[in-house]
Amino acid sequence: MATVALPGSTEPQKKNRIQVSNTKKPLFFYVNLAKRYIQQHNEVELSALGMAITTVVTIAEILKNNGLATQKKVLTSTVGMKDESKGRLVQKAKIEIVLGKSEKFDSLMSAATTTTSAPEAAAVEDKE
Repeated sequence: MATVALPGSTEPQKKNRIQVSNTKKPLFFYVNLAKRYIQQHNEVELSALGMAITTVVTIAEILKNNGLATQKKVLTSTVGMKDESKGRLVQKAKIEIVLGKSEKFDSLMSAATTTTSAPEAAAVEDKE
């Protein structure tokens, strides 16, 4: 089913917004992208329509449970979309979750990069 947003409902694309689809990319692509956005902008806005809502909630929970983000805001709404195959207006559920940078974010991210590069350094020492 192809869907198109109605005219006038388009919002300007924010630099820290991730619009999640549950068909295009794997879950951890979005998790890693959200980490990068939090690092650059101190917060990230995750949004999704319909069936992709569960993916957004999962991404938010992964980031919160790992201590990387704090939840700032959750908005739910319905959006009118035109169903091209049937030519009529359908209502889709929409969610927007805003996550902020946690106090431990920088230390957790630096610890993650040191642990991933440490085995590589050990492998180099073994070869010498």
